[in-house]
Amino acid sequence: MTSAVLHIVATPIGNMEDITLRALKVLASVEFIAAEDTRHTRALLSHHGIDTALMALHEHNEEKAAEAILARLQQGQSVALVSDAGTPLLSDPGYRLVRLVAGHAIPVVAIPGPSAITAALSISGLATDRFAFEGFVPQKSVARLAWLKSLSDERRSLVLFESSHRIEASLQDMVAAFGASRPAAICREMTKQFETVLRGTLTELHQAVSTDANQRKGEFVVIVAGAERDQSADLTQAIQLGRALQPYLTTSQAARVAAKIHPVSRREIYDQLQQDSREPDS
Repeated sequence: MTSAVLHIVATPIGNMEDITLRALKVLASVEFIAAEDTRHTRALLSHHGIDTALMALHEHNEEKAAEAILARLQQGQSVALVSDAGTPLLSDPGYRLVRLVAGHAIPVVAIPGPSAITAALSISGLATDRFAFEGFVPQKSVARLAWLKSLSDERRSLVLFESSHRIEASLQDMVAAFGASRPAAICREMTKQFETVLRGTLTELHQAVSTDANQRKGEFVVIVAGAERDQSADLTQAIQLGRALQPYLTTSQAARVAAKIHPVSRREIYDQLQQDSREPDS
C-alpha cells in the first residue's frame, strides 16, 4: 500500500472565510485537487494564496476521472476532493471515487467543515434530534407533488434543497402535500451577504416568497417539521408487539421491550397486557 491519501475536504458554502486551518493545510500540500468546478475552486484557492494544481471531477466524468485519480494515488500522490460548496458527496459527485479508492486499501480521510444541511438545521428553530436529508426536490410538478406526498408521514424533520426557479412552486406543493399549518423554515443564501431565514407555517412561507421577489433569489435549504405522532396508533402497535412477545418473555419484560421500540409509556403497555391475562377466554 502506498503512503498516498484521498482527502475529502469540506469547503465554504458561501463566505470564503468559513474554512478550517486543517483544510487549508491539506489543500496546499496535496499534489492536486479534484474539483466539481475548477473555476469555482480556483477562486477559493486564490483567495487563500494556494496554487495547487486542479483537475475536474463532476457527475459527467466521474467514472473516468476516478480511474485516473486512483492511478496517481497508486503512484504515491495524495489528492483532495472538493465540491462546489460544503461537504463533498452530499448531493454532489464523489461516492464512486471513494468506493473505488477504499476498495484498493488506500486511506480515505475526512477533513470536516461546512455543510448547508447542518447549518440550516441549526438555525431553523425546528427539531434537530432526528432528521432526514432528501436532497433536491424533483423539478417536474407532477413528480414533485407525488414525491412530497410520499414523505408526508415522515416524523423526522425533512431537509430539502431547492433553486430560485422553483422555490415558489415547491412551497405551494408542500402546502398541498404536508398541510397548510405544518411548521417549516427557509434558509436562503446562507453565510452570504443577503442571507435570510424565514420561519412559520408552510402557508406563511409560501405567501412571503410569493410576495417578495428578493425571497425568490439565491440558493435555498428548506426544513419541514416532521409529521405529528399518532399516540393512539403508537400505543396500539406497542401493545400488539407486547402480546407477540409474551410467549417468550415475562409481561414486564415484554412491556419494556415494546416501550423501547414505540414511544409510549411502559406502564400503559404493561397494564393492558396484565388486563389481557385477567380476561377469560371467549
